[in-house]
Amino acid sequence: MIFGPLFMVLFLAVLVALAIVLARWLGGLWPGTYPPHQLPPARTPLDILKERFARGEIDKAEFEDRRRVLGE
Repeated sequence: MIFGPLFMVLFLAVLVALAIVLARWLGGLWPGTYPPHQLPPARTPLDILKERFARGEIDKAEFEDRRRVLGE
């Protein structure tokens, strides 16, 4: 008789845990995270260099020089 409520609470806790695991596996509750089968695209050093040039952090001469170094 005393174990009835205990098992009911335990059963509800297991259901909530399963719902959380399922939602996380499907990727629905946490934006910005990637499921195991969908990894974020990798940025290459040339991509980073292009971004810095686009932001104006480096000028054209420095961009060309560093691009040549990366190409070697």
